[in-house]
Amino acid sequence: MSTQLPHADVAVVGGGVIGLAAAWRARQRGLEVVVLDRADFGAGASRAAAGMLAPVAEADAQERALLVHNLESARRWPAFAAELADVTGLDVGYRACGSLLLARDRDEAEHVERERALRERMGLAVERLLGSEARRREPALAPSLRLALALPDDHAVEPARLVAALLEACSRAGVHLYPHSVVEDIATLDAERIVIAAGAWSGSLGAVPVRPVKGQALRLRDPSGPGLCDHVLRFEGGYLVPRGDGRYYLGATMEERGFDTAVTALGVYELLRDAAEVLPGILELEIDEAFAGLRPGTPDNAPIVGTDPVDERIVWATGHFRNGILLCPITAELVADELTGGRPDHAFRPERFAATTEATPA
Repeated sequence: MSTQLPHADVAVVGGGVIGLAAAWRARQRGLEVVVLDRADFGAGASRAAAGMLAPVAEADAQERALLVHNLESARRWPAFAAELADVTGLDVGYRACGSLLLARDRDEAEHVERERALRERMGLAVERLLGSEARRREPALAPSLRLALALPDDHAVEPARLVAALLEACSRAGVHLYPHSVVEDIATLDAERIVIAAGAWSGSLGAVPVRPVKGQALRLRDPSGPGLCDHVLRFEGGYLVPRGDGRYYLGATMEERGFDTAVTALGVYELLRDAAEVLPGILELEIDEAFAGLRPGTPDNAPIVGTDPVDERIVWATGHFRNGILLCPITAELVADELTGGRPDHAFRPERFAATTEATPA
């Protein structure tokens, strides 16, 4: 990194939604903040994200602490979106659209019934729908649909708009922004504290167990405008997220391929095949883009947020895996608390990986 940076209280490494939101909140606490990203801001996992705010759909009986965390961040999202709009005048595309979890055949229907029972035991809002009722709500669904679950508390936001709003909020607040600034050694950064929010690349800056998990996806467009579907549709093999204006996001594969971001014919074929079985009209849409992104995964599928147990100069904000957009509001607040002397009590501190975590020397 050749750019000469000003001294700062905080240097944030990683300019996706997590890094930008943390920088904005830190600046609101009165800290001088710089943000650096290896490419354009929001060009990594944030650009590839679908934008689902789906704590109920993602609920897992083995990950109850993560569910509580996800639900709390989802609760904060309406106020977070409204605050960004008030500060910047930009709409982040927040849509309280709800989700439908769909079953195409008997085996999938049995799976959906188990998912319904699990969520009811957890006290989550869920409604069982016969195929005919699901089609009344979404007329373009396939006539052969067997069963569905309505998840009214799962919503969506548009990541590209969110990045734009966070960049504007940071700029107006006085955060110093440095795109195309690769950080290979955090010892070179002239800052009192360093927030590492570099997604799948975080492991190169310290010994955290973060790995890239590849996801191929498509951006689709209906030239005639919106109307194909209004809910987020989830099905075996993928999900479809409507943007409300005739654009749709179809994703996403789950591949352990390292840092490979190649788009494959098989990946695209399987996404379209599975989606067309629940929503045949998807095959009439135009393809705007086929792409692949890298989710930052961890061994327990949960984020790593908090001060490093060895080097207190470092605050981690990484490993959000499938929930980076959802967890943006709560992660930003937790990081800001860490930076201003707090030590929030939660289950996702880096100490849980203390046996394998060793900070890069400052």
